[in-house]
Amino acid sequence: MATPEYPSNKNDYDKLFSTERKCRAYLERLRWADGFICPACGHNHAWRRGQSFRQCKGCRCRFSVTAGTVFHGSRYPLRTWFEVAWHICEQKNGISALGLKRAMGFGSYHTAFRWLHAMRQVMVLPSRNPLDGEVEVDETFVGGVKSGKRGRGAAGKVLVLIAAEVRGSAIGRIRMKVVPDATMATLTPAVAELVEIGSNVVTDGWGGYGGMTAAGFNHTISRYTPAVGKNLLPKVNRVASLLKRWILGTHQGSISTDRLPAYLDEFVFRFNRRTAKSRGLLFQRLLIQSVSLRHAD
Repeated sequence: MATPEYPSNKNDYDKLFSTERKCRAYLERLRWADGFICPACGHNHAWRRGQSFRQCKGCRCRFSVTAGTVFHGSRYPLRTWFEVAWHICEQKNGISALGLKRAMGFGSYHTAFRWLHAMRQVMVLPSRNPLDGEVEVDETFVGGVKSGKRGRGAAGKVLVLIAAEVRGSAIGRIRMKVVPDATMATLTPAVAELVEIGSNVVTDGWGGYGGMTAAGFNHTISRYTPAVGKNLLPKVNRVASLLKRWILGTHQGSISTDRLPAYLDEFVFRFNRRTAKSRGLLFQRLLIQSVSLRHAD
């Protein structure tokens, strides 16, 4: 079964998803693009039971296309979920909770925030491939300006590890991870989580990266001192700058530290698909990941 078409603009979207039945049919084609598979036993044949359910011919398990997904158990129709996903993807830099509240006519900011957070939870697949090749790695602090200690160990801010693939003069894929500190005990497993072992990891001379070679990486140190001059980690520093600009511009700099990992997931999702020819393709990818992930209530 071929992956269905995606909307190229709002008019296409309105035609493709004008009814709940069309939304459900579209979701079925995304979830079972390679043919039906029972989530319980793996059997590949089922009977239809009305518009919303299928029953496996192997184990007789009865379920809907939303079972085990972010949509499961929701009291809202799929049309509402689809419209939220469209608003999230339609704008290049995303949408804030306040913007979504206005666009959807939700009764409160809190409601819009919960919808956004639910969609952010499916923006990163646990099975995604790690970065490879030459990868720049560095940390940055995210948070408001506060007095006190600066640099590594700054107070009142959250430390974020950033890894960016070097693809000639361009930036490839990126990964981000909140880390508690910049010690070797923290940075070595964190980098190993984001980057393929055997890749060439490029860092500054900070001692926290001293375990890269022992962990199986080719380790290149771009500089040993924080001297002012040429930017020797241009890719990862560019990503850090774009992240902070996005937080300030789209979310007015207002992000709680406990929710920061979800915002980082959204930024990575958008950045890694920044060359998509259509916002509709981004929308389709978000829906695919929505039905690919098992959802925990």
